[in-house]
Amino acid sequence: MPRQARIDAPGALQHIICRGIERRKIFLSDVDRDDFVDRFSLIISDSETLCYAWALLDNHFHLLLRTGNVPITTIMRRLLTGYAVSFNRRHRRHGRLFQNRYKSILCQEDPYLLELVRYIHLNPLRAGIVKDLDGLDGYAYCGHSRLTGHIESDWQAVDGVLFLFGKQKKAARKRYRRFIQDGIDQGKRPELTGGGLLRSTGGWGVLKSMRRMKEHLKGDERILGDSDFVMQVLESAQERIEERYHLSASGYTFERMIEQVSEHFGISIDDILFPGKHPHRVKARSVAAYLAMKRLGMDGTTVGRRMGVGQSTISRAVTRGEKIMRELDISFP
Repeated sequence: MPRQARIDAPGALQHIICRGIERRKIFLSDVDRDDFVDRFSLIISDSETLCYAWALLDNHFHLLLRTGNVPITTIMRRLLTGYAVSFNRRHRRHGRLFQNRYKSILCQEDPYLLELVRYIHLNPLRAGIVKDLDGLDGYAYCGHSRLTGHIESDWQAVDGVLFLFGKQKKAARKRYRRFIQDGIDQGKRPELTGGGLLRSTGGWGVLKSMRRMKEHLKGDERILGDSDFVMQVLESAQERIEERYHLSASGYTFERMIEQVSEHFGISIDDILFPGKHPHRVKARSVAAYLAMKRLGMDGTTVGRRMGVGQSTISRAVTRGEKIMRELDISFP
């Protein structure tokens, strides 16, 4: 069966699960864990991705992220590739470190965000890495220790979670910890990792006919949410896929897009493809970056390479480009 495409969009809440190949250990020491955390923190800070929860186990890890302007696929490619190279060099090994494909589950924020934070942060306790909740409070390789205030990290979205427990941080920490404690006896909860979800079958026609007949639809294994949320996400994803296919089939390439932006802003193609600080040029480049990523589906690394800048610069340009298109009321193609 062909792999299903990952579903992602700016603002999406994603539960990421990644395991070592053949379930082998991917962390052999705290040196490995520190290396992973250092890389991860730099990548999500650079990409303006929010991290609400995370936990490192011996042979896998969990992340709960909100997509920024950089796709989750790009985030994970940078993280996994960089860490695997470093791990192999450090331990004098060769070959793959991770399974071929990590699991990413797009999640409905209400009511799942807090449930996922609790599930992910209890993993080290369930795995026996720490003995009790007091041990988890100080465990450095899990986001729980940051939410309880035992370890400070400016890259984790601590306030975004604690705010859901109250406006006063001290009281919010206590309520959060009580919430975690209440979940200790809940077990593995496979419904939060995709194991309790049903894959939609039969294509879009069957999916829509089931909706018309008001049949209960639990969902797609890539999505965690109620039937309405699942349907909304799938239909939106299909619209984006169809648009990109149509643009590609009609010959709307990156080169054609650059020509069109060049004509609209009255500047040369080179002025768009090469960096410059003139405001009019920055506007045109920002619009081009937005179109390349959001309409053509190109990743930030590729767009940055084509336009002579880094990925973080492209991410900021995409945000500007979307705003400029709205303000000037322009559309392409």
